[in-house]
Amino acid sequence: MGSEDLSIVVEGLRKRYGDKVALDGVDLRVPSGTACGLLGPNGAGKTTTVRALATLQRFDGGRAAVAGFDVATQADRVRYRIGLVGQRAAVDEVLGGHQNLVMFGRLYRLGARAARRRADELLARFGLADVGDKPVRTYSGGMRRRLDLAAGMILAPAVLFLDEPTVGLDPRGRDEVWAAVRDLVRQGTTVLLTTQYLDEADRLADRISVIDTGKVVADGTPAELKARIGADRIDVVVHDHQDLPAAVAALRVVAAGEPEVDRDNRRVSAPVTSRGGALADVVRALDAAGVSTEDVVLRRPTLDEVFLRLTGRESQEVPA
Repeated sequence: MGSEDLSIVVEGLRKRYGDKVALDGVDLRVPSGTACGLLGPNGAGKTTTVRALATLQRFDGGRAAVAGFDVATQADRVRYRIGLVGQRAAVDEVLGGHQNLVMFGRLYRLGARAARRRADELLARFGLADVGDKPVRTYSGGMRRRLDLAAGMILAPAVLFLDEPTVGLDPRGRDEVWAAVRDLVRQGTTVLLTTQYLDEADRLADRISVIDTGKVVADGTPAELKARIGADRIDVVVHDHQDLPAAVAALRVVAAGEPEVDRDNRRVSAPVTSRGGALADVVRALDAAGVSTEDVVLRRPTLDEVFLRLTGRESQEVPA
């Protein structure tokens, strides 16, 4: 893939705050018209990367280009071609949604008529036309976040940076924002998304870069990252804790690795290499041992397991 097909190119990006290394040689390549998820725990360097690419933070070393322009030497041209939606809402809660977007349009130096026209277009695009005249303080969390996205799209940017776009939202609000982001990508916007929500990265991102301790430790499609775990897995949830040893014994017969026991959830999980045959063998072994089960399922590895394998710890998701 040539550089002309890439909206974001990052090579060896470095940033230090005193003795603390925030970015330790980050490399990133995002094809145009796709969504890239930057996944990692708190303090991994996700927000610092976004701030550097959005020209809000100087970096100490390396090279970065966004929308075809060098971030360090052509910052003004980069700013004109990007949108940024941060972790905190940037809209005014007293004003209505339409008034907010007109205000942002004027700040971007659109004329009054052009700003009103763009506000109307964006309210319709993000499903907010019917509440455009209402104060933002009356909006739900999902509606407010969609208005934030609309504000970031005033100039129809080629690249949109989203920093933890659904943190603190309830499931309905998250679904609303996810639908809006998917529409943006379908219409050609390149999106770089930072998140701690593994299901969010799985559902929105064409590719995922896992960042930890200031460097990218893995990169690929969600399917490619899951494939690194290797085999499919069988999960067995037993009715009583006392049946966990028997479930472990049943899984050992077909497992490609040592079964893992989650006592709190009464679950035993193990990787397997033979899909259908392994499941049937486990069910027969459980029946023969007289184990009462609540669930037996064959599944693909999850991003949670990828994250744990790559970073050595579980994801630190922020509760919705």
